[in-house]
Amino acid sequence: MATKRKPLHSQMGAASQRPNMNFRPGINDTTARAEAKGTRPTATPTSIQEVLTMMVLHVCKKVIFFDTNLKVPLYLGSLFFVSLVGDFLPYPKTYLARSDNLFNVYFVKMGWAWTLLFSLPFLAMTSVTVCCGNHQRLVRNHLPRLGIATGFWFVWTKLFNLIESSYGRCSVRGFDSKSGCLKAGHLWNGFDISGHAFILIYSSLILMEEARSIIGWESIKEHLRNEEHNRTKQDSTQTTNPLKNLKDDDLKALKYFYTRFTPTIRLLFVGMTMLQLLWDIMLVGTMLYYHRMVEKVLSGIIAILTWFITYRAWYPASSLLPDPVGKGMFNYQSAAKSAEIGLRRRASLLQPNTSQTQDIPKFMGMPLYTARQQQNASASAAGLGSPVDTAGSPGQSSSTAPTTSYVSNLNAGRLGSAFGEVNSPPYTRFQGNVHRSRFD
Repeated sequence: MATKRKPLHSQMGAASQRPNMNFRPGINDTTARAEAKGTRPTATPTSIQEVLTMMVLHVCKKVIFFDTNLKVPLYLGSLFFVSLVGDFLPYPKTYLARSDNLFNVYFVKMGWAWTLLFSLPFLAMTSVTVCCGNHQRLVRNHLPRLGIATGFWFVWTKLFNLIESSYGRCSVRGFDSKSGCLKAGHLWNGFDISGHAFILIYSSLILMEEARSIIGWESIKEHLRNEEHNRTKQDSTQTTNPLKNLKDDDLKALKYFYTRFTPTIRLLFVGMTMLQLLWDIMLVGTMLYYHRMVEKVLSGIIAILTWFITYRAWYPASSLLPDPVGKGMFNYQSAAKSAEIGLRRRASLLQPNTSQTQDIPKFMGMPLYTARQQQNASASAAGLGSPVDTAGSPGQSSSTAPTTSYVSNLNAGRLGSAFGEVNSPPYTRFQGNVHRSRFD
C-alpha cells in the first residue's frame, strides 16, 4: 500500500538551526587558510614540455641503466659464441663489414674522445652542483675518475699494439717490424688483441657508471623548496631533508648551480645514452667481422676487469680517493630507487608457494570472488548455506545438505548418468526439475 512520502525538510526553521558540518561557523574560508599550520610549499605547475622531457629521460634511464648482472655476462657470452661461429662460418657482408664505414671512421677510431666529450662535462656539472660550488672538491674527489679511466685506456691499447708487434711476423720474409711490413703492402700476422672490442665495452661501462648521478636528480628541486620553506618559517620539525645540514651559502650555491646546469645535464644524459647505444651496435659489427674469437674475448675480459676494479672495488671504498659517483655534501640518492633500473624479476617469481594465488581470476589486480568467498565462509561458520554454494536433495534438511556448488553437481550428475553410475552427487531442487523435464 502506497504511503505518503515525508518531506526532506519538514520545517524550514529547523533546517536553518542545524549546524553546518562542512565549515567552521563564524570563520570565512580566507581566514581559515591564513591560520592553517603545518602546510608545505606546493610544487609549481608542470608544463607539457617538462612532461615530455621526463618521459624521454625515463626511457633513457631504462636503456643506459640496463642491469649489469645481465649486461656483463651478455657481453662475454656474445663475444664467445658469435665470434666462434664467425670463425668457422663467415657471416654475410653488410655495411658494417667495411672498415671505411662512417661509424668506424668517425666514431670507433675516436671512441674515447667521444666518450670524454659527453661524460666529462656531465661529471663536472653534476659534481660541482652536489658539492655546492666547491671546485677544490670537484678537482680532488671527482675528476680523477675520468683521469684514471683515460690512463687505463692508454696503457692497455699501447700494450695490445706492443704484443702484436713483438710476437708477430710478416707474410713475406725480410721484414722484422710491423710498420715496415705494412708499408710494403704485406700482411702482419700476430696476436692482435681487439682494441675495438676493448674500447667499445669499456666506454659503455664508463658511460653507464658516470650517468648514475642523474638518479634522484629531480628530487633536489623538491628538497630545495622544502628546505627554503623550513628556514624561512624556522621550522625544525622536518628532520628528513638531506639539505638540513648545509650552510646558507652552500644552499644558495646549490640552488644556483642546479637551476643553471639542469637543462644541460639532461641534454648530455640523452647524448650519453645515444652514444652508449651506438657503441653496442658497433660492438656487434666487431663480433661479426673483425678479429678472432680469442682476441675479442680476452679484450672483453680486460675491459670488464678494469671497470670492476675501479668502479666497484676502488671508488666505493670510503678511505680512498676519488669519491664514488653522486657523492657530495649531501646525499640526494638515499630515497631514490636502486641504481640498477634495468630488467628485474617479478616479486611473485621469487616467492615460493604462490601458485594458489596465481589461479584466482583477477580484474585490474583485484580478485573477483573475494567478497563471495568471504560471504560463504561467514555463512558456513554460522551453520547456513549460501544460495549458490549449498545444495541438497529435496528430502534433505538444510543442516545436512552438502556444500557443493551447483555447477559441480550438475556436471558430476551428467557424467554419472552417462557412465551408469548410481552413486552420483545429489541434485538440487532445480536440478531435479531439469532432469524430469528432459526424461519424462
